[in-house]
Amino acid sequence: MLIRCWGSRGSIAVSGKEYLKYGGDTACVEVIGSNGDLLILDAGTGIRKLGCELVKRRSYNINLLLTHAHWDHLSGFPFFKPIYNPKFNIKVYGPQETQVSLKRIVSKTMASPYFPVELDAISADISFLGMGNKNYTIGPLSITTIPISHPNEGVGYRIEENGRSFIFLTDNELKFPHPTGLEYSKYVEFVRGADILFHDAEFRRSEYRKTKGWGHSVFTDTVRLALEAGVKTLGLFHHNQDRTDKEIDAITLEARDIIRKKGSKMKCFAVRQDMEIKL
Repeated sequence: MLIRCWGSRGSIAVSGKEYLKYGGDTACVEVIGSNGDLLILDAGTGIRKLGCELVKRRSYNINLLLTHAHWDHLSGFPFFKPIYNPKFNIKVYGPQETQVSLKRIVSKTMASPYFPVELDAISADISFLGMGNKNYTIGPLSITTIPISHPNEGVGYRIEENGRSFIFLTDNELKFPHPTGLEYSKYVEFVRGADILFHDAEFRRSEYRKTKGWGHSVFTDTVRLALEAGVKTLGLFHHNQDRTDKEIDAITLEARDIIRKKGSKMKCFAVRQDMEIKL
């Protein structure tokens, strides 16, 4: 399994010299199975650059797995070049129960008067698979889902192949029970023993006093979750739009210090744009 990050920022894309190390694009992660099956997790602004690469690669079969419908996870979709190419076959999965509801959500990213080309005018062969919180397989990749604790519902993904596991659990507020979310212990069990976990780590504790209920976690709570679940490697994800490279570096060092004091060998890093991991 190959994992590439094309965007790890939260809320809105940013640019500037203070964001060069971790990048400014919003959520988009590529996963390639051992036989070439392609998954894309979320369609934030990072999917634009990925789309250009897929056209060059001629990777015509795409599975797009959406976590939820908030703008920073969908805003790159209208700029994803494969949707304008008839050679591409794109299957879109998401937490919505029906094909109709999922298509309606994605179509709003291209609705008039906000975008000049509407969804029905694109050239790719695109299908919407309203899965809800169900488990399924794509080629050799086994995919398990879990509801996230976030406003307006959503889903997290555990992807497994050949005994190795990658978990994508962004926009998950561990300390606030949203209506469609689960209790903390359920998330511990879901990430148990993961080889790699990317989890929301947007806030510091001081910031969370004003942002509780917004759907994002304090990074120390994310570290605690990973430690309790015996995760092997933790990737801090969904960086705050105002968080500079130096500030993300500082959070990462603090996280590693917590891990060290707990006597754990768990690895920890902040996910950065253009990062590639072989699992």
